[in-house]
Amino acid sequence: MAHQRAKSRRKSGRTARRRAITPEDLLKFRFVATPRISPDGDRIVFVRKHIGEKNEYVSNLWMVDAAGEPEPRQFTGSGKDSAPAWSPDGETIAFISGRGKPRTQIYTIAAGGEGGASGGGEAKCLTSFPEGTIGRFVWSPDGSMLTVSFRPTEDVWTEKAVKERKEKGLSDPPRVLDDPWYRLDGDGYFNAQRFHLYLVDVATGKHREIYDKDYFGFFDFDFSPDSRQLVIATNRSRRGMFKEWKWDLLLVNAKTGKIKPIPNMPDGPKSAVAWSPDGRTIAYAGRLGKDGAYSVENLELFVCDPVKGNARSLTARTDYCLLACALSDTAEAAFEPCIRWSPDSRRLYLTLGWRGETHIASIRRRGGPISFLTKGAHVHDLGNLSADGRSFAVTRDGAGKLPEIGVGHLDGDSLHATMLSDFNGPFLKGLKLSRPRSQWIRTADGNRVQVWTMMPPDHQPGSRKKYPAVLQIHGGPHAQYGVGFFHEFQVLAGAGYIVVFSNPRGSKGYGRDHCAAIRGSWGGADWVDVQAAIGFMKDHPRVNTRRMGCMGGSYGGYMTNWVIGHCNDFAGAITDRCVSNLVSFGGNSDFIEPPDQYFPGNFWDRPEARWEQSPIKYFGNVKTPTLIIHSEGDLRCNIEQAEQVFSALKTRNIPTRLVRYPRSTFHGLSRNGPPDMRLHRLHQILDWWKKYLKG
Repeated sequence: MAHQRAKSRRKSGRTARRRAITPEDLLKFRFVATPRISPDGDRIVFVRKHIGEKNEYVSNLWMVDAAGEPEPRQFTGSGKDSAPAWSPDGETIAFISGRGKPRTQIYTIAAGGEGGASGGGEAKCLTSFPEGTIGRFVWSPDGSMLTVSFRPTEDVWTEKAVKERKEKGLSDPPRVLDDPWYRLDGDGYFNAQRFHLYLVDVATGKHREIYDKDYFGFFDFDFSPDSRQLVIATNRSRRGMFKEWKWDLLLVNAKTGKIKPIPNMPDGPKSAVAWSPDGRTIAYAGRLGKDGAYSVENLELFVCDPVKGNARSLTARTDYCLLACALSDTAEAAFEPCIRWSPDSRRLYLTLGWRGETHIASIRRRGGPISFLTKGAHVHDLGNLSADGRSFAVTRDGAGKLPEIGVGHLDGDSLHATMLSDFNGPFLKGLKLSRPRSQWIRTADGNRVQVWTMMPPDHQPGSRKKYPAVLQIHGGPHAQYGVGFFHEFQVLAGAGYIVVFSNPRGSKGYGRDHCAAIRGSWGGADWVDVQAAIGFMKDHPRVNTRRMGCMGGSYGGYMTNWVIGHCNDFAGAITDRCVSNLVSFGGNSDFIEPPDQYFPGNFWDRPEARWEQSPIKYFGNVKTPTLIIHSEGDLRCNIEQAEQVFSALKTRNIPTRLVRYPRSTFHGLSRNGPPDMRLHRLHQILDWWKKYLKG
């Protein structure tokens, strides 16, 4: 008995020392990404990022031994390093660095270099590209070349030109545009400039252009095993914005640049190309038909012959999508599919999002069932494989842990991950965190929806205390909430709110039909499912039903606008980077949605369906006090969408506030925007809920 009392006192003491999480804890987090294991499987290089003293993201390469000892160690120190890749012989690491600003270049360093165990010299600048943007790069299998996608900055917008204009008191030049593809959220305005593909000689650093026909700049590429050819997944249509399905696979001779399309290939988007080590097969992520990359249809795993084509899907008989991204604000959002070959070319490895989790899976080259190699309430990100295929570089996170670096070892049909870093563990142990609880609810039309509940961490089991509650609605809409660490949710729970989030129809991760149910019909099946979540909150024994709030960003902002126009269940709302008017939205986003494709009609002379689905149409019904958050630099959902909400609510004398973040911010501010703006946003949210849910 005395032992139990002492144990209880120790536990109580530990609990007493823990505190609630705050927005400012963002400044203490360490973020990891892009793990790459060495060919011999002995070491993993990765990117570690944190927020510096001058409101900047500090990004360096780190190294850890796959055996787990010694502790991870810093490998580079410029604070502007990313995208590491081992040379095939394991002697050199290439990476992208902005240390020579304004000219970002590719650098190389001996594997025992700056922060290595054995020394090896400083990083050396390999490339000499002009001012511009490096997309991605790939080593040739023989180690002699890199192939690099690069887009130069237009002459009048280089830092030198901008400085000279400022010194002379001149205005910035106008943008004279002939093509609708001239901007991208998070990337900014690039006008007529496009990404081209270059080959870089590793011995000399000299580069030469090898491909310049892609429309978007999203093209993917990979070397043949003999390093003589490249395969490029590309859209060459001059009207690529309106023919997003017009993708080809091209073979490009690395020596001559001669292009040869792979024949007998279907229409549809194609990405993440990967040439098998035996040279006999090319794998890619794609789908059939005339949808672009943004679609309710599953993105499937295809294979084809490099000479004959004849693509076939290995996953068509499953209901998995290679682009079911689990959203978070502490991990790199994986909005791209991941495909890796086994060294013997018999299997392919990929990541699959399913029911809020993300797992590593495999499938045979000839097809057959998919084997899930990982399990549990985690989000896994696959880096690469060692040369023998026995070891994998991974990251893993969960509800109580930020992403950390691990090494996975294959054991039959399982991948056992050993975590090699714990950058955030000691800090998180001092915080009171909430663990989401998953449940399934039934909607009015019989659909099943997964919903999670996060209780305030001070809540005691058996207590009958009631709490204000916040319903979070995710963006996309073709994405999903999941089990990863979500700082914003933890902050709300720590402030005393029950946080409820779900994956209504339109979400990925639950099969094609669940996602496709809202195609061209927003505010339909999704609203039925959101109403079920609202009903779940009302029935929850610990929810104060007079103190409920609703919030969401992007499509989540759309649905928040829809909710307050169709019910009065909430004491307050927050609509973030929202869509309010699908008619005007059709012409002011960075992507133009073609007529009669996703939504019926168009946004000029057949707008009826879009207007019916526009939340602003129903704002005569709104009574809910609403906070509006938007970035002036948002190129995905233009700020005029928020301005319409603000004007309508002010005209109707509904309590509202518009928080406009500066033009230097963008649509993804809450995930990777300027740190001070992220903190400001979180405090605006807390202040609004304090006033309307606790006031």
